Amino acid sequence: MPDKIISWLLEGDVSIQYQTYRDLLSSEQPLLRNRIESEGWGLNFISHRQANGHWGREFYQPKWTSTHYTLLDLKNLNISPENKAIKETLEIILDNGKRKDGSINRAPSVMLSDVCISGMVLNYASYFHAEEAQLRFLVDFLLSEQMKDGGFNCQSGRKGAAHSSLHSTLSVLEGILEYKKNNYCYRLNELETAELESREFILMHRLFRSDKTGEIINPKFLKFCYPARWYYDILRAMDYFQYAKVNYDMRMEEAINIIIGKRDSEGKWKLSSKHPGQTHFEMEKPGKPSRWNTLRALRVLKHFEGVLLSVNPMKGTRTLNKVNDIV
Repeated sequence: MPDKIISWLLEGDVSIQYQTYRDLLSSEQPLLRNRIESEGWGLNFISHRQANGHWGREFYQPKWTSTHYTLLDLKNLNISPENKAIKETLEIILDNGKRKDGSINRAPSVMLSDVCISGMVLNYASYFHAEEAQLRFLVDFLLSEQMKDGGFNCQSGRKGAAHSSLHSTLSVLEGILEYKKNNYCYRLNELETAELESREFILMHRLFRSDKTGEIINPKFLKFCYPARWYYDILRAMDYFQYAKVNYDMRMEEAINIIIGKRDSEGKWKLSSKHPGQTHFEMEKPGKPSRWNTLRALRVLKHFEGVLLSVNPMKGTRTLNKVNDIV
């Protein structure tokens, strides 16, 4: 991996530095991780926390400065899971946010449950080491919402959706993975079964194509925004697969090739755009080289090193290369 790209990443925010050492250089840096909460992006997020323990207008409003999305951002920075302020906020959410149907209550005025939100809450609540008893209602709800095709859809409780959504399925998968990684046990076997079925749902679509027509489901799935929020894209999906240590599947090939094809002449990946909404601050600018996207793309390629790849998937040619040769 070129030293100049590593050097460029290590000039970024401390959270990027930490993940670069851990994921690309295989060097755990606990002292560096501890700095995330006291400088840079981490400190900026923490500084917007209000006296009532929330960000924005409490749990879910507005997008993207609410407590919910701020906690997801902080988790993705890899801030210390033992941060006292964050754990206090998480207690507020889990103690007061349970709905009668077992899902998380995003707002008193919203009566319908949301699978996608519940998956994201399981993700960051597991990361920040919530008590297992506090997570059982989320596990019960999510397992009750899995669809026959193996995935999940936040519209299942609203509009009677009959087909799973890649957006919702990936959010739930990320939640299950974090739950497993932090050694929770409640209904784990059932979650692992749901996990395998949900992965198959994504792979069945080759990450972005209709399983019926083969057409691209949504062109936005090929744009790399960060933060991803609740939106699905193939880089976020492949980053999930590398984090879960999933072995290469031939149905990933086209998505990996598209990721490689978006690398610029300097070996970096740009930020395609950002999802509209309020933010505490902007970590990166759309259209410019993105450390987040470069870091995520490189760790995906590192995980799948040695896989059969082609630089231009549209030509249908396949060339065996080491990822180190490609990047």
